[in-house]
Amino acid sequence: MRILVIESSPHKHGSSNMLASEFIRGAEKKGHAVTVFDAGRSNIHPCLGCDRCGMNGRCVQHDDMETLEKLILSNDMMVFATPLYYYGFSSQLKLTIDRWYSFTTRLSAKRMKTALIVAAWDSNDWTMETVHAHYKTLCRYMHFENMGEILGLGCGSPSMTENSEFMRKAYELGRSI
Repeated sequence: MRILVIESSPHKHGSSNMLASEFIRGAEKKGHAVTVFDAGRSNIHPCLGCDRCGMNGRCVQHDDMETLEKLILSNDMMVFATPLYYYGFSSQLKLTIDRWYSFTTRLSAKRMKTALIVAAWDSNDWTMETVHAHYKTLCRYMHFENMGEILGLGCGSPSMTENSEFMRKAYELGRSI
C-alpha cells in the first residue's frame, strides 16, 4: 500500500512528528511505501472560497497544494500527524484540509484509508474529544475508512513523548495496516 503521512507541526523534531516516525517505521517494516509531506513548512495559502474550482477543478492558487493534491490522489492512505492546537488540528493541517475543496469530488470517490496521530500536552480525559469528533466527521463526510488513531495525551515535549506508551502504539498502528 502507498501511504502519505502529512506532518503538520512547525517543530520538525516535535512530539507529533516523533509519533509519525514510529508509525512510518512500523508501516515500512510491514512493507508499505511511505511518503511524508511537511505541511508545517510548506507554502500553502488559505482557501479563498471563490468556488472557481467547483469542488472538482483547478484551484486558482498556485502553491505547494498542487504537489500535495497529486500526492493525496496517488496514494491509498493518508495519515494526519498534528500537535493539538486549542483542542483541534494544527492550523497547518487545517489549512491543507480546507484546500481539498478543489478536489473534494475526486478525493471522496477514492474512499481512502486514513489514520490520525495527535500529540497533546494535557492528560485530561476530555482533551481529545473535539479533535476526535472533527476527524470522525471528516471521515464520514469524505468517505474515509478510519484505520486507527493515536491520541497522545501527555506528549507535550519530545522527552515526554519518547517516554510515553504512545511511541509503541504508533509503531504498532503502522505494523497493523
